[in-house]
Amino acid sequence: MASARRRPPRRRVWPKIKLLLVIGAVGAGGTALYPVWRAANPDPAELTIRYRTQTSAKATVAKPALEIFNETKKALPLSDVSLRYYFTADGAGSYAFNCVQAEIGCSNIAGTVVAMDDATDTADHYLEIRFTDDAGTLKPSANSRGIDLQLFRTDHKEMKQSNDRSFDGEMTSFKQSKKVTAYKRGLLAWGEEPDGTTKDSEKKAPKASTAPTEVPTAPAGVVFDNFNYVGAKDPALFKHGWLVRSSKGGPGIEDTWTPDGVSFPAEEDAEGDGQVLQLRASTDGTEAGTKQASLGSSSDKFREGTYAARVLFSDKPTTGEKGDHVNQTFYTIGGKGKTYSELDNEYMPNGGWGRLGPKLDTVTWYDHETNDRVYNTTNKSLAGWHTVMITVEDDVVTYWLDGKKLFSSNGKYAPRAGMSINFNHWFIDLPFKGDRTWDMKVDWLYYNENKALSENAVDTAVKGFTDNGMNYFDTVQE
Repeated sequence: MASARRRPPRRRVWPKIKLLLVIGAVGAGGTALYPVWRAANPDPAELTIRYRTQTSAKATVAKPALEIFNETKKALPLSDVSLRYYFTADGAGSYAFNCVQAEIGCSNIAGTVVAMDDATDTADHYLEIRFTDDAGTLKPSANSRGIDLQLFRTDHKEMKQSNDRSFDGEMTSFKQSKKVTAYKRGLLAWGEEPDGTTKDSEKKAPKASTAPTEVPTAPAGVVFDNFNYVGAKDPALFKHGWLVRSSKGGPGIEDTWTPDGVSFPAEEDAEGDGQVLQLRASTDGTEAGTKQASLGSSSDKFREGTYAARVLFSDKPTTGEKGDHVNQTFYTIGGKGKTYSELDNEYMPNGGWGRLGPKLDTVTWYDHETNDRVYNTTNKSLAGWHTVMITVEDDVVTYWLDGKKLFSSNGKYAPRAGMSINFNHWFIDLPFKGDRTWDMKVDWLYYNENKALSENAVDTAVKGFTDNGMNYFDTVQE
C-alpha cells in the first residue's frame, strides 16, 4: 500500500505580515506625533530678541527698542541678521521709520516698511531692520545692546497700537519677545510669524520671501539724510547732528528764530518714504508777530567736496498776500576772522536789498565785516523742486543748479575752515501788514568730502540709499 503523502510545513507568513503592520502603525504614529515631539524638543536658538517700549497703546509714534543676543559659540555677523516688527496700519497713510540711537551706530542700520501679502487681524505690515557689514559681529553670548527705533505715520496722526502684533505696552524693560521675528541669512531663526510659523515647525517660511537684500556699507566721508523725523523735538534729529535754531540775532528780523516753523510733512514727490523738511516763515507784518525757521548741523566739520540738496523754492506764500522779501537759503558757514568762510545759495522770489526778483544769488564770502565777497545772480523764477549743489575742489568753489554750472570763485575766496551746513527761511524786511506764511522744503541732504561730483552721480547715489532703506548715515570724521 502506498504510503500517505506528507503535507509540506506551513510557512510562517502571517506572523511576518503582522510584524510589518505593527512596524507601519508605529511609524505612522511616530510621524503623526513628530510635530508634538518637535515642539517639545526644539533646536537651540541661534539668537534671541529682546524688546522694550515706552509708549502707550495710543501714540503718535511707536518706539520699539530691540536687542539681539548671539546664543551660539560662533561669531555672528549682524549683516546676516534681519528683524521684523509687525503692526496693523491705521488708515491709508504711509509709514516711515528712523533709528534714534544704537551702540552699533544708526549709520549701519537700514529699515523698510513692507505691506504683507497674507495679512492677519494683528499684522498687515512689518518694519524690517537690516544691517551693513560695518555693524560688526556679535561674539558668542554677546548682546547688540539697545537699538532704539521710531515708527510713525508720515501724516503724523495718532497710531493705535493695541492691535499691533509686536507691540506690548507692559514690556517697559527688555524682555524676550517671540512676536518680533529674526532671520539669519533669510531663514527664520527666532520668534513666531503671524501665521504661526516658527523655526521648528514643519511649515518653513520660503527663503525667497525672507532673504534680505544686502545692505551696502555707507561710504566713508559721506553724510546723507532723507529727513524722516517726527518733528522739531524728535530726539533722532539731535542724535543725527542737527540743531533747530531758537537763538537770538539775525539775519532778517532780529530775535525771531523759533522751532515752530520746523516740521517734516509727507510730500508726494519726495524720495524714499515721502517726507521732507519744511521751513515755514510767518508774519503779521510786525516784529512781534514774525517767526523765522532754521535747521543747521551742529558740527562744522565740512569743507571740501560736494554739497547737494533737493530744495523746493516758493514764489508765492502758502497763505496771505504775496510781495514779501523772503530769503530761502542753503548755505555753509564757519571759521572766524582770518579763517571766516561762507558759501551761499539765496533765493529771493520778490528780490531784496533794493534789487528785483525773482533771483538766486550764489555768493562766496571772504570777510563779512568788510563785505568782501564775490557773487553771481540768476535772474529767473525757480519755483518748484531743484537740485542745488556746491562743489569745493582745489580751492575752486562752483555753484550748480540742476546740473548746470552757475558760477565759480577761487583764490582767497575758498573755504579756510570747516563749516556747518544750514537751511534758513527768513524775512529781509516787513513791507506791509497782514498775516502770511511762506514755506520752503528740502527733500534730502547729501555731502561727500572725497570729491566733486556731478548731479547725475549724486542722484544715483541718493536713489541707491533710499531704495535700500538707508534714510540716514554720517561717516565724516570730526
